[in-house]
Amino acid sequence: MTHPAQIKVPATYMRGGTSKGVFFRLQDLPVAAQVPGAARDALLMRVIGSPDPYGKQIDGMGAATSSTSKTVILSKSTRPDHDIDYLFGQVSIDKPFVDWSGNCGNLSAAVGPFGITNGLVDPSRIAHNGVAVVRIWQANISKSIIAHVPITNGAVQETGDFELDGVTFAAAEVQLEFMDPAADEEGAGGSMFPTGNLVDDLEVPGVGTFKATMINAGIPTIFVNAADIGYTGTELQDDINSDAKALAMFETIRAYGAVRMGLIKHIDEAAKRQHTPKVAFVAKPADYVSSSGKPVAAKDVNVLVRAMSMGKLHHAMMGTAAVAIGTAAAVPGTLVNLAAGGGNLEAVRFGHPSGTLRVGAQAALVDGQWSVTKAIMSRSARVLMEGWVRVPGDTI
Repeated sequence: MTHPAQIKVPATYMRGGTSKGVFFRLQDLPVAAQVPGAARDALLMRVIGSPDPYGKQIDGMGAATSSTSKTVILSKSTRPDHDIDYLFGQVSIDKPFVDWSGNCGNLSAAVGPFGITNGLVDPSRIAHNGVAVVRIWQANISKSIIAHVPITNGAVQETGDFELDGVTFAAAEVQLEFMDPAADEEGAGGSMFPTGNLVDDLEVPGVGTFKATMINAGIPTIFVNAADIGYTGTELQDDINSDAKALAMFETIRAYGAVRMGLIKHIDEAAKRQHTPKVAFVAKPADYVSSSGKPVAAKDVNVLVRAMSMGKLHHAMMGTAAVAIGTAAAVPGTLVNLAAGGGNLEAVRFGHPSGTLRVGAQAALVDGQWSVTKAIMSRSARVLMEGWVRVPGDTI
């Protein structure tokens, strides 16, 4: 019996923000995987090591967390006034599918650096020293992202003294602008608040009825008050992820919230849409100790936020959820805004399990509808490895 040889595909393994993923140029993928469909999904799952009933992704590049089971496909942009087309695939760890329903805000920080290094950005737009402004088209949600990438001696500068809680080592700062971040999710009518309300009473059978802010900005997110579901907002990963009952509760909230947001028609569909929406709980500032052992003082933050990603409490904060936090905080009357003290807030520093993060957004009420022109935050990015990733030849 003969067995197929492995094939190798050019790839780069990168950290972006508090996430890691495998990056590809579209043109480097096998021909069958250069278009959306089963062949592409099969390739990406095999690269990451999914589906894995053991939940470890030992036979792939993933690391068995929502922050590391990620893939990115990049190409020169086909759209005017953009440099790169960016497509993000969140690979399920234990199930055979890739979720294309949203963006990864953390890996967005690595898109500009990868694009510059791999010839996807016109050299005339890259200064020999300074900051390159890279215009990114986020294809999953049809939005623009502007990345400010530091350049030294004509190359992307990756080292620096910018510290990001949730990342062990300092690196160069990459500022991101998420333009018009209210996501035009299918079924949500393109509204930032798809229910038409800043706060709703969300009824979740078996859990209860409580206040919720449901927003499409950065990524569809359901915000609830920590106290309403029995938490303080100072929790770390083990407090949630070791509690099977709690995880089931959050997934139930997510499913019923997704229906209310118009993202799915029935709660059963939530299992096939793990990446979106997110569920987060908020609380007023309080002292706590982060997962690294660093104290976080109540006086140093405006609000506490904990967010679920792919069924588990995130170790820090998803970049897209940070956009949702900043946007919701900028709109007076949302649960995030109220927990942060209320009023007009153009920027907040929020506490998360690994520390703190500052995000800014400018909101305006136009013809009775809230809109946000952009949300801004800083991340960092670094190449971890580059070369080829190998998969068995019968993968696709």
